[in-house]
Amino acid sequence: MSDALARPADAGGAAPPRPNAVVAVLAFGGIVVSLMQTLVIPIVPELPKLLDAPASDTAWAVTATLLAAAVATPVVGRLGDMFGKRRMLLISIVMLVTGSVVCALSDTLVPMIVGRALQGLASGVIPLGISIMRDELPAERLAGSTALMSASLGVGGALGLPTAALIADNFDWHVLFWASAAMGAVAFVLVVAVVPESRVRTGGRFDVVGALGMATGLVCLLLAISKGADWGWTSGTTLGLLAAAVLVLLAWGVFELRTPQPLVDLRTTARRQVLVTNLASVAVGFSMFAMSLVLPQLIQLPERTGYGLGASLLTAGLVMAPSGLVMMATAPVSAAVSKAKGPKVTLMIGAVIVACGYGLNIVLMSQIWHLVLVSCVIGAGIGFTYGSMPALIMGAVPASETAAANSLNTLMRSIGTSVASAIAGVILSQMTISLGGYALPSESGFKTVMAIGGGAALLAFAIAAFIPGRRTPVATAAAPATATEPAGAPSGK
Repeated sequence: MSDALARPADAGGAAPPRPNAVVAVLAFGGIVVSLMQTLVIPIVPELPKLLDAPASDTAWAVTATLLAAAVATPVVGRLGDMFGKRRMLLISIVMLVTGSVVCALSDTLVPMIVGRALQGLASGVIPLGISIMRDELPAERLAGSTALMSASLGVGGALGLPTAALIADNFDWHVLFWASAAMGAVAFVLVVAVVPESRVRTGGRFDVVGALGMATGLVCLLLAISKGADWGWTSGTTLGLLAAAVLVLLAWGVFELRTPQPLVDLRTTARRQVLVTNLASVAVGFSMFAMSLVLPQLIQLPERTGYGLGASLLTAGLVMAPSGLVMMATAPVSAAVSKAKGPKVTLMIGAVIVACGYGLNIVLMSQIWHLVLVSCVIGAGIGFTYGSMPALIMGAVPASETAAANSLNTLMRSIGTSVASAIAGVILSQMTISLGGYALPSESGFKTVMAIGGGAALLAFAIAAFIPGRRTPVATAAAPATATEPAGAPSGK
């Protein structure tokens, strides 16, 4: 990372006494929150029986988390900038623990959906953690630490599937949620004990109207994307929601440009470095999630198809798990490349690696080790891309807007994953074979999704080429940190 302004080691007195502990605790919190993505996957087919509800209704156990996360991420980021990032981090973890307990006590649909929505409200933990690192860590520690924190989003998702499958196969399904509640409680205690509260705040009033407008627009958009396949892409409900999303978000944008203290500073967001990075993030989120959709299905499909491997969900999780470890291992490499060449180069390298991984997947998909190799290659690329994005964002926004800007970037990745899920679902439902009276995704369907995932990675590479080149950072290391930084303060730019 070349230009992001970090808190100097001697700012306002002594440096944080345990920077290693701060990084470890924040990364652990990020992994715990990202586990929520894959926590229910092993029990999704069983939810109609477990909750005594139709499958179309139990699908809301997944959709509710997605919608809550989309709404909460930018709102919590802005509140963190205003009232304290550590405070909002703790509140987010409390939401996760509360939601987990509600799910653990549930035997019917409504409490399950409520609990899953509460878990989704914790999604701001990762951008908040990155922002705390910017405020509290010495400059020389920042690049590697934020890369690790950003990669925790993928690490938790990759490690969560085998862990959840193991628990679901050997224990009552409620144990999944008691385990997540316990991990959340541990994360809460560790944050209280180790992580300091940032002194960098914006103050001011919270933009309630802006928050409601963004929430309405995002819910309409993501609801149409995630449920369009069930409702029909040309149905009145889907098209109506998409039209409402466009109108509401346009009106929201006009309002945000006119309000003196907006939820999202669109003028900052429109800066070339921030705007192009966010666009690349959508493509990266798409390419990452394509792997998560294809590989588990390939592993579990019957061998009689000629391309399925006939293995269990636990095996699928174990195949995906090394990719999470690779993401973690590449975080320091990503930081080193960013320091030497700039985060733009790191992002472009990562996008090419992801594209190569999908290329391998198209020709290597007949053995378990083929898919382990593919997941590791793609995981390495994701580690590079995720590690570079916080550096690019923080290099272009004031320190007082770091949490809001990182939260918006996280939201862009989530939109990419939602679009990937919708497009892949359409492709795999249309390109099928018949086996035993059931329609199953065809080999060509999987290869098409892989090709689109690789294309999305190449699109991210092309978009990243328009990010401004690396600039010489302003010498600010000796400047003391202030207790409250005005919203328009420069950040070493």
